[in-house]
Amino acid sequence: MKIKEYIATFFPGLILRPSLYHQWDIGIHFELAAEGMYQFTDDGELNMNRFRCVYTQAISIFNELFGEKDEVYLVTNVYASKSSRKRGRPNIYDRFVKNKSLKFNVMLESLPYVFPDEDDANQYYTSRYSLKCRKYDLDYRRIAQAACNEDFPSLRPRFSAKYFLYYPDVFFVNATKNVILFIYDDRGCEVVATEKERIRPIYEKYRDLISEYDRERAERLFDDV
Repeated sequence: MKIKEYIATFFPGLILRPSLYHQWDIGIHFELAAEGMYQFTDDGELNMNRFRCVYTQAISIFNELFGEKDEVYLVTNVYASKSSRKRGRPNIYDRFVKNKSLKFNVMLESLPYVFPDEDDANQYYTSRYSLKCRKYDLDYRRIAQAACNEDFPSLRPRFSAKYFLYYPDVFFVNATKNVILFIYDDRGCEVVATEKERIRPIYEKYRDLISEYDRERAERLFDDV
């Protein structure tokens, strides 16, 4: 099953783009890093203690959601201008997939721009790459770190953004458990699922990472408040 068919079957109406949990009833938004930890120190330097904390949290959430034998789709959205003559493929499938034979299985779809409300949206389009694999095929730790490093060009690893409008959006889709994880940058991540019991364990374990803004919604979902 291709990713388009999978989403239509198990997450009908969901568009793989940022703000997944606003589109789906069963979901959680986590804010990464401890309260009071900022991206920069008082001296204006990057606060690497914060980033190490963010990496650890993002990878831990991933490991809670994805088992070694789970079937996984690694999905990447890249956004480009229709008028651009330059084309490029993100480096994710060459650099961050450990099983190199899988690079020949990467699928590509050309889709309408997934942000239709933006000005001049009709001038852009979305290229969606996807790869069906297993957790052990992926260097998922570095993928998570690269997602967190989006706004900080000096940090490594990074996804390539050459020829693209924005930094790529990468989604981990667990086709065994029907769960999607999106780490949008160092500030946080989103999780959606077809059944709330699939994500109840991470709600209970990481509920301190849920912001006050989102806590009431999460409590209504999991605590029957």
